[in-house]
Amino acid sequence: MSDQTATATDEKRDGRGLLREIAESQTAVVVFAIIASMILGSLLIIAASEDVREAATYFFSRPSDTFSAMWHAVSSAYIAMFQGAIYNPNGGTFAAQIRPFMQTLTVATPLLFAGLGLGIGFRAGLFNIGAQGQIIMGATLGGYVGFAWDLPVGLHLLLAVLGCALGGAIWGFIPGILKATTGAHEVIVTIMLNYIALNLLSWLLTLEAFQRPGSDNPQSPQVADTAEYPLVLGDQFPLHLGFVLALLCAWGAWWLMERSTLGFQFRAVGANPSAARTAGMNVKRAIVLVMVIAGALAGLAGSAQVLGTEKSLTSGIAASFGFDAITVALLGRSRPLGIVLAAILFGGLRAAGPALQVQAQLPVDIVLVIQSLIVLFIAAPPLVRFLFRLPAPTHEKEVAA
Repeated sequence: MSDQTATATDEKRDGRGLLREIAESQTAVVVFAIIASMILGSLLIIAASEDVREAATYFFSRPSDTFSAMWHAVSSAYIAMFQGAIYNPNGGTFAAQIRPFMQTLTVATPLLFAGLGLGIGFRAGLFNIGAQGQIIMGATLGGYVGFAWDLPVGLHLLLAVLGCALGGAIWGFIPGILKATTGAHEVIVTIMLNYIALNLLSWLLTLEAFQRPGSDNPQSPQVADTAEYPLVLGDQFPLHLGFVLALLCAWGAWWLMERSTLGFQFRAVGANPSAARTAGMNVKRAIVLVMVIAGALAGLAGSAQVLGTEKSLTSGIAASFGFDAITVALLGRSRPLGIVLAAILFGGLRAAGPALQVQAQLPVDIVLVIQSLIVLFIAAPPLVRFLFRLPAPTHEKEVAA
């Protein structure tokens, strides 16, 4: 065999090896899980469309009408979602055209903060379900600093943001110290703390110090202008400085987990606590620190709400961001870059809801169903590999053998 033939053969094998490596990767599973969710979402859109149901009544006489209605329902729905989340060509100005994407990034900000905290916990072997309560407590403490204190520009925002981080960190410290000292399971403790945080905020909103003057609604005064996140691109867009801070936190989380000694300890504890303890690592200290850091990041998610978008405390200040962040962290494989992309994806899905309802005249719940389907497929990688005929990773084959 000539040298040229041998080289061509090697290149062909390398190409096949690269394609197989991509197909075996977890990233491929995530991508195909999203595709599968969109396909099943299309079936739900077809089932929810009145035009499809009407055309189906005379399917056997004119089947083309039914298929045309199905295509129109699915295409119009996803076009509406794209225009509501990414780019609206019907906007009169360039600002109006890209405003949907700015809204997507704004909605993604609390998901990004909380997802980073949960991702750090997952890699340390801690399944933290308490981001919802940590967001609430962070927003409560930071919001109080925002509307009750009178401070100069710059300092006021800084202390309000730190208050949000502190509130979340305290709410993360409680399950962390209980886990480290008594072995209490973090899932149970954090779920209970979610309810405590929600009811504590509801009680605080009945107090005079937390009530908006002249209003009977359970709503706090609006935070001072000096404590609000400034808008990044001006008044025409909702995107605020919290998104920039979230990106900085993503870089910080990457450095912490991949480049620092402390992050190595977190990963070692998550991989094998007994081995980490034998190696001289303080496992209890690592558990507490992980939960405090995760809580602080979730508290910053509360800052995006109370200092960025809502600007006042209500009982629904956390919405469902704490629970959605679990999906974001899982979809992002608990890696900062993946979490950033997953947060933007879910931010886009949430931002697209109103456009789906108005333009396509479909229930906004379809977006929630698509999100749930993504969770389902992410939680079952073998199912995704079976549906799309993806090869199993080499190490799984070796274990099976």
